[in-house]
Amino acid sequence: MITKIKQAFLTPIKSFKLKYLPLLMIYFSYGASGFSSIAETFWVKEHLNFSAEELVSLGVWLSIPWTIKMVFGQLIDSVPIFGSQRKVYVYIGAGLITISTILMIGLVGNKEWINFAPQTTIYVVASVLAVIGFVIQDVVADTMSTEVVDRTQLKEIVERELAMVQVLGRLALSIAGFLVAGIGGWLAQIYSYETIFELSLFIPILSIIGVSIVDLQTPNPSPIDCKILCGGLVFALFVIFMGYSQLNYSQEIVFIVSFAVVTYMIKELISDIDKETKRKIVIATIVIFVYRAMPSIGPSVTWWEIDVLGFDKAFFGTLAQIGSGLAIFGMWFLSDWITKKSISWTLIMLTIVGTILSLPILGMYFGLHHWTEEMFGFGAKTIALIDTAVESPFGQLSMIPLLTLIAIYAPEGKRGTWFALMASMMNLALTAGGLLTKYLNKIFVVSREVIQNGVVVSSADYSQLGKLMIIVITSNFLIPIFVIWWLMIRKRVE
Repeated sequence: MITKIKQAFLTPIKSFKLKYLPLLMIYFSYGASGFSSIAETFWVKEHLNFSAEELVSLGVWLSIPWTIKMVFGQLIDSVPIFGSQRKVYVYIGAGLITISTILMIGLVGNKEWINFAPQTTIYVVASVLAVIGFVIQDVVADTMSTEVVDRTQLKEIVERELAMVQVLGRLALSIAGFLVAGIGGWLAQIYSYETIFELSLFIPILSIIGVSIVDLQTPNPSPIDCKILCGGLVFALFVIFMGYSQLNYSQEIVFIVSFAVVTYMIKELISDIDKETKRKIVIATIVIFVYRAMPSIGPSVTWWEIDVLGFDKAFFGTLAQIGSGLAIFGMWFLSDWITKKSISWTLIMLTIVGTILSLPILGMYFGLHHWTEEMFGFGAKTIALIDTAVESPFGQLSMIPLLTLIAIYAPEGKRGTWFALMASMMNLALTAGGLLTKYLNKIFVVSREVIQNGVVVSSADYSQLGKLMIIVITSNFLIPIFVIWWLMIRKRVE
């Protein structure tokens, strides 16, 4: 037993190679980007006259660069700058993040040199620059994650190494986020906002160091695909237009058109690939989409936990802290196990485990916590703590086989574009899941108590929550299992 634990602990360490360092430091840099988030939140609240609606609108704008990753992927694959397809783009991303941070230093420090424009304008510009910088670096890291593995090895070795690269990438991102979450808040309590943003200049430096100390070997540039590049730009403009329109079913229209555009781009990207590989790519894409497109219960379960179970803000914070820490622990110690298993087997097992871990909250809706308190002396909070501790690793682990599938089938010379397109497809799957969640909440109506000016304007009604939970848990189990079996396992069995 001790030997197995030691092996599990050492697996990520032994798997590390120097050529992984650039992409891992980029992921770590992005994970560390939350260092100044608490200071920024408080400063915006205290000094900028943004309404809640305006901040939400700004958030929509800031999400746009992530929906057009395929544009940046195409540039990275096809447009070298000073002979570099990777390093210079990381420098550009770091430069944009640095400029953004310097602007914030000037803003929060009330420097005279920052008075060339209104504070709100400068804040928006700084926010946009930071997002674009991180998107560019993320696309580079995703691309490198498919390139650092020697493809001349045996197929099983290649797939395992690709999976381990994804494990290490998730670990780098998660560890950084875990480290800065507490430190950033603690330092913001002690030091000025200006000092916090000055300290956050270390974030772009990390990615620069990573790509500077390792010689990056990249393939020859591929020809520019105008359909991908121009289509991505048109797609972005369309999303912006629909996001700010008042049309009925605007979300559904955006999803349908976006799905059609991304699907067409993927089809064009793989058009010159042999038939068998193309078939495998299509299967992988369908599995990834279905796995990510499952509905959730929605906010009603949180309302119920607050109103009925009595969970407070501090307890939710405790659950989040436990979850993030144990997610890192799980990825670290389960990495050896997950990379040795087939992707189809891993996805099915994670689906089964996820379903089992959904049952305690369903059980509490039907009074499980009352029974455990009477029989064993512990109630809802203890059940939630135990369930969070057990469940935490599996959310991040489920990303490993999905990212591995993407990495395995990344076309030579087009891996940046491919990874960016698949990232867009995964984001669209989440949108599909959100739409399904919305429809289910329209059918099974759950309401919380709302009090305005001392008057109850909406009473709590959780009578439909149990049915909603059962539908969501059942669909999240049956649909992925069926799709994975039908597309990835059935043929091998036959």
